Formats: sequence, structure tokens, C-alpha cells
Amino acid sequence: MSIPDVVFGFGAHTGIDDGPELLRMARQADRDGLDMFSLSDHPYLGGRLDAYAAIGFVLGHTQRLAGFANVTNLPTRPAPMLARTVTSLSALSGGRIVLGMGAGGIWDRISAMGVPPLSPADAVDAFEEAIVLVKMLSGGGPPVTHRGRHYRVDQIEPAPVAALPVWTGSNGPKSLAATGRAADGWIPGHAADWRSERYRQSRPIIDAAAAAAGRDPADIRTVFNLPGRIADRPLAATRGRDSRWIGGSTDQWVEELTEAVLQHDASGFMLFSPSGGTPDTVSLGRWANEIVPAVREATAKGRAPR
Repeated sequence: MSIPDVVFGFGAHTGIDDGPELLRMARQADRDGLDMFSLSDHPYLGGRLDAYAAIGFVLGHTQRLAGFANVTNLPTRPAPMLARTVTSLSALSGGRIVLGMGAGGIWDRISAMGVPPLSPADAVDAFEEAIVLVKMLSGGGPPVTHRGRHYRVDQIEPAPVAALPVWTGSNGPKSLAATGRAADGWIPGHAADWRSERYRQSRPIIDAAAAAAGRDPADIRTVFNLPGRIADRPLAATRGRDSRWIGGSTDQWVEELTEAVLQHDASGFMLFSPSGGTPDTVSLGRWANEIVPAVREATAKGRAPR
């Protein structure tokens, strides 16, 4: 499966008893033509479903929808095993998987699971090394031997599955640079959007690192986690005092997202509820059937996004 130039999906935070509702929403999104769904990955929370178990379950009950962890809690999922997990999911689903990657954020809880703590600098080093190693362990070819600072493998056969796109949740300058050197996409943290100061300061770091590594910065897409309300009538203001998107009518959403693609190089949007949680089923239906088709149509003749 190839990932469209501009992707539309939804995100969910799934409790241990929410599996049936997640599956209903995913099947609805699949029927309605959305591209992907995402699940948060916090394995230290006993009340949450494991992200990768839930993703595999949903992929087995859908036909076209792709899935990814938004983003994988890397310290609790060592890179060689993560490579086996995602390449297996890719093989089973026909390529309907993206690897979302993060360096790890809530280190007191990560350490409580028995993972040795890393300094921020070491966590970023391990993050970049893991991206490289996961890609080495896919695509077939001869056995891989890797001797890095954080990972070592000896004569491990790569899976005969094409390398997955890797999208990161990088925030700091070092992890942003690592994204530019090694990843294929970026999800701005804290639901920052294309008009935010965070985006304006962060994206140039990715682009500069990509160019320095001999990569085309345009090949690294930006996919936005986008909380917002889908209103029945136009809102007087679609952004709050902090200039953050808060939502609007269908027409206001279409206008905003079309501008984001054509003028700000956006290449994906994951719908969340206004509070940042799982969207309700009515909003998900309006997103898929009213907003997304209109944005696709309006941007069809626009320049290629990144």
C-alpha cells in the first residue's frame, strides 16, 4: 500500500474496555474512505490497551485503513523487536502500517517498567539509531550486523518486507535534526499547527539537517494532530487567543485545510476531539464524508505537498 500525498485520519486514546468502540470507529472510517488511524502508546498505563496489539486487531478487521502508534514509546520497545513487530504487521495487512517514533517522554514511568533511564541527549541518540536500525532490518538482503552505542545485533536477517515510512514526534532541536537525517515524516508535538510558533521554529531545523545529509527536505512530510470542533454553523473565530485552531463549520474547515496544504506544505491531518481525545462518531462521520472529500477536491490541482 502506498501512502497518499495528503493523508486524513483520526486519533484515539483507547482504554482497556474500549476495543469494541474503537473497532466500530475504524470500520466506519474504513468504509468512509479515510486513510489511517492512530493510537497513543503508553505501556506503563494499565488502563490502556497496548497500542500494537490494538493496531494489529484493527488492521485485521479493516480493508484499506492504515494504522500507526502516535508515537511509539521507543525505550520500552527495543528497536530489533520493534522492527519485527512492524514488518510483520506490514506483511499481514498489505503494507497498511506507518512507524511512528518517539524518544520517550515520561521517563519516571518508563523507568518504573525497568528500563534504564537515559539522559535527554542519549535518548535522542538512541532514537536516531533505532530509526536507522529498523530500516536496516527490513527490505530483505544479507544479514545485518550493527554495533552502535545503544543497539547491537549480529547477523540478523532483515524481513523481506519493504521499509516502512517512519514519522516522528520530535520536539527539541536535536531530535528535530535526527528527523531530518533519518525519518520520512514529522508530527509536530503539542498539536502545534502550521500557524504556530513551534512549527515556524522547528521545521527549518528538520530541513537544514536533511539538506546537510544530502536529502531533499521536501521528502519529509508534516502530518498534524488536529483537535477541533466541527460546528453546524460558522464560528465567529476559528482560532483561540493563542492562535490555535479550535474548529468551525464544514466550509471553515475546508478553507483552512486547503490553505494548509497549498500554502504551508501540510501533508496530513489526524482529527482529535476539541480536548485532544478520541472524536465522537458523529464528528468522525462529518470529517470523512463532508470535510475530507472537499479538501481533496480543492487541493487536487495544487502543488505537491511535503
